[in-house]
Amino acid sequence: MLNSLIQDGAADAAQLEPEVTEKTLSIMELIVNGGTGGMIIIGTLAILLFVALYVYFERLFAIKAASKYDANFMNQIKDNVSSGNLQGAKVLCAGHNTPVSRLTEKGISRIGSPLEDINTAIENAGRLEVYKLEKNVSVLATIAGAAPMIGFLGTVIGMVLAFHQLATSSGQAEMGLLAEGIYTAMTTTVAGLIVGIIAYMGYNHLVVKTDKVVHQMEATAVDFLDLLNEPA
Repeated sequence: MLNSLIQDGAADAAQLEPEVTEKTLSIMELIVNGGTGGMIIIGTLAILLFVALYVYFERLFAIKAASKYDANFMNQIKDNVSSGNLQGAKVLCAGHNTPVSRLTEKGISRIGSPLEDINTAIENAGRLEVYKLEKNVSVLATIAGAAPMIGFLGTVIGMVLAFHQLATSSGQAEMGLLAEGIYTAMTTTVAGLIVGIIAYMGYNHLVVKTDKVVHQMEATAVDFLDLLNEPA
C-alpha cells in the first residue's frame, strides 16, 4: 500500500514538472527577427561582401596574368638590342602582354636619348603599371574598415530599442523579450566582423601579389639599364 502511494506521488510530481524545450534559431530567423533596421544592415553587409569578393577575384586574376614572366625574355631582348635590331626587340615586347614587356618596350623606344631620360620614361611607365595593378584594391581596404562599424551600428541600434522598451514598460518588460532583442541585434556585429575579416585578408593577399610584380618590374628595369651601360 505504501509503495503504491509513493509511486502515485512520484507520477503526479512528474506530471507537474514543466517540460524544458530547447529552442534553436536558424541564421534566417536571426536576420528576420532583427526587425527592419537589422534586415537593412544585414542586407548592406551582404552587398559589401559581394563587392569584396568580386574585386578580390577580379584583381587576383589580373595580377596573376601580369605576373607571367618568360625567363628567356630579357636574353632575347639583349640579343636584339646588342645586334641593333630594335624593331625586332619591339615586336618581341609586343608579343608579351605583361607590365615587364611594356616597360622594356618603353625603354627601347627611348634608345638614343640620354640615359637619365630613358630611366625617367621607364619610371613613369612603371607608375602607370602599378596604378593599373592596384585598381579598385583600395575598395577592399574600405570594406574591411567599414563593415565592422556598420555591424556595430546595428547592434547599438538594437540595444537602444531594447532598453527603450524596458524604459517605456516601467521596468516590467519580460526579460526573455529583452534578451531576444539583444542577441538578435548582436548578429549584425558578427556579420560585420565576418565581412571585414574576409575583405582584410583579401586586401593583404592582393598587396603581397602586387609587390611581387612590382619587384619583377624593378629587376627588369635594372637589367635593361645595365644593358645600355655595357660597353659596345
